[in-house]
Amino acid sequence: MKRSMMAVAMLGLIMLAHSAFADDGMIPTTPTPLVDVVTLKDGSVIYGEVIEMTDGLLQIKNTLAADIIKVKWAEVSKLTITHPIPFHLKEGTVLVGTVEESEPGMMNLKAVPIGSTMAVPMDTVTQVNPVVQPPIIYTGSVNAAYSQSTGNSHLRNVTVVGDFVARSEQLRLTMLGRYVYGDDNGSLNTRNAKGTIKLDFFITKRFFWFASTYVEYDFFQNLKLRTAIASGPGYQWIDRGDYNGIFKDMTLYTEAGPAYFNEDFRDNTLVADKSSFRGRVSTKWNWPLFNDRITIYHNHEMFPSMQNFADFYLTMDNGIRFKIWEGLASGLQVTTRYNNRPAPGTVKTDNLYLYTLGYAFDTTRKR
Repeated sequence: MKRSMMAVAMLGLIMLAHSAFADDGMIPTTPTPLVDVVTLKDGSVIYGEVIEMTDGLLQIKNTLAADIIKVKWAEVSKLTITHPIPFHLKEGTVLVGTVEESEPGMMNLKAVPIGSTMAVPMDTVTQVNPVVQPPIIYTGSVNAAYSQSTGNSHLRNVTVVGDFVARSEQLRLTMLGRYVYGDDNGSLNTRNAKGTIKLDFFITKRFFWFASTYVEYDFFQNLKLRTAIASGPGYQWIDRGDYNGIFKDMTLYTEAGPAYFNEDFRDNTLVADKSSFRGRVSTKWNWPLFNDRITIYHNHEMFPSMQNFADFYLTMDNGIRFKIWEGLASGLQVTTRYNNRPAPGTVKTDNLYLYTLGYAFDTTRKR
């Protein structure tokens, strides 16, 4: 009997404690998601989470489908934002806070942490919650491949490839390089290297002017040094953020201009040194996918003769890079060099197939 009474008493205490904790809000419950409301001038209403507004486009993450909806900021009539975010105004002021619905064309912005509310005309807002990038963004990679055999054969092959890009609002510095070495029991069977240094001056957001220098050496092409100095216009066809989804980080630009082309050879009895004025046509395409886990890329430089366009020299890289962990990456690359008029005793096409391991970096800030 006493045990039954004690059990009843314990059960009563547990129920009383549960009721008390529930009243005090100490029992964890599933929080109700905060929903922002965007009302357009045509009466349409969008529910979701306001992500950002840049370049006159407001991005809202749809509550149900998790898709990103883009609307023109000029078409927004009313706004309700339940989470504090920064608002950049025309005069340079930055206000952080939530927004309560007001009359059309106006926002009641409740600033944090002071909690004061102020009326802000919507047409004075230039950006909402933008991703603030550093003044200079650095991207690039260094990759290497090495193989060696001993015993009946004594082969050794070393390849190092790398690229580096430093980009500010008005300038872009690009450096590309490759070195290949191979020997068979101490007897050289391949040795070549190439490099490109290029500086782009952005006149507008898309249009730029470039100046570049290309150098190359190849022992088995009888080439002591190939040099090309070029300058001309270029255009950024696709830049980061131009598209959504899997295309959001894609970049593509082309450029073309006149070039001074010079070739010095090791053995002048086979072929004489020569120089000429040529054109330079180049394309660089980069497509990072799945948050940079996979990157597909292509770049080429072509130097056609001004007198005869059938006479040209082409160097081209195609590849795919896989992110392993943090900056560690592996990749597959095919490098092609084609000379339509090669030196005597050499062929037109050289192909290099690489499986590499290396390090890739990107200082771009992402949401």
